[in-house]
Amino acid sequence: MHAASRSAIAALAVVGALGTWVIVGAGQAQPPQTPAPLPLEPLGVRGEALYAAFEGWGPTKDGKEVLLFGYYNRNQDQVLDIPIGPNNMIEPAGPDVGQPTHFLTRRQYGLFAIEVPKDFGNKRYTWTLNANGQKTQVTGWKNPPYWIDFYQNTANGNETPVMRFAEDGPALQGPVVGWSQSLNAKANEPLALNVWVTDKPSNEPEGRGAQPPATTTADAGRGARGADPAAAGARGRGAAAGGGGGGGGRGGEPRGDVTILWQKYRGPGEVKFSEERSLLFNKREAKLVMHATTQATFAQPGEYAIVVTANDQSGPGGGGDQCCWTSARIRVTVK
Repeated sequence: MHAASRSAIAALAVVGALGTWVIVGAGQAQPPQTPAPLPLEPLGVRGEALYAAFEGWGPTKDGKEVLLFGYYNRNQDQVLDIPIGPNNMIEPAGPDVGQPTHFLTRRQYGLFAIEVPKDFGNKRYTWTLNANGQKTQVTGWKNPPYWIDFYQNTANGNETPVMRFAEDGPALQGPVVGWSQSLNAKANEPLALNVWVTDKPSNEPEGRGAQPPATTTADAGRGARGADPAAAGARGRGAAAGGGGGGGGRGGEPRGDVTILWQKYRGPGEVKFSEERSLLFNKREAKLVMHATTQATFAQPGEYAIVVTANDQSGPGGGGDQCCWTSARIRVTVK
C-alpha cells in the first residue's frame, strides 16, 4: 500500500474512531452525561472525552491476524484510570482483552493488538470507554481498506524496529500480542528495565527523519551499542505531555533514529520512570544494536503492566502511515 493511501486511510480510521461516540440514556445509573465534543475541536484541560481508536488490522510474522487499537485522550492535563468493567470493556470477546486501564493524555498509537481467528470474517469487536461522563465506542474488524503492513512501508522501504528484552533474546517486531516479559519488584525500590533495538532506516535521504540533538565528542564515540540512554534520554513528562503514543518530534522536540517510550499501562499505584523517553541513534546502520534503560519505581504493591514502544524516525503512528513501530508489554508483580 502506498504511503499517501495509507495516510488517508489512517486519517479516516482516526476520524471514524473519534466520531462514533454515543450518549448513555439518562435513565441508566451513570454519571451525568454531557455531549461528546466534535473530534477536531480544540483540546480541553480536563473533563474531556476519551476516544478508543482502531488503527487497522493485518497479519503478524508468526502467522496471527490481529486488530490493532490505540486511544485519544482529549485532555491536556488529565491522566485517566478506568478499570475493566462497564466503563472500559471490549465486547463480545471481553470485557478484558488486555486493553489499558491507565490513559495518558493526547493520542497514543497502536498500544495493543487482539488476535482474531482466520475465519473471523465480518465479526466485530467494540471497545467502549466512559470518561468524565462521556461514553464513546469504536468498532474494529477486518475491513479491507484498514489492512496494514505492520513491518514495512513499501513506498520508502522503511521497516519496523526490532526490539529485544535481552541482547541475545527473542526478536519482537510490530504489534506484539500478550506479555513479552514478566518481572518482580518491591514497592518504592527501583526496578531496572532494558531493551535492545535495531532498525533498518528508510530509503529517504538522511536528514528527512531523525533530528539528532547536539552531541559532544564523548557522545559520538560510544561505540557499537548506540547512544548512551543516560546521555541521550530526554527526561520530563515524555509521552504524557509529548502527544503521542510514541515518539518525539512534537513541538520541535528532537527525534531519534529510534525513540523509546516507557508508559504505565495498568496498575493500582503511581509508577515513576527515571527516563520516560530515550533517543537512540544508529547513523543509518541497520545492524547497530542500541540499548535503552530506565528505572521504574512503583508506589504500592500490586499487579502492574508497563508498555514500551520503539518508534523509528517516522515518528508517532508512522507519521500517519501506520508503520513503523513496535510495542510490547511487561508484567510486573510488586510486593
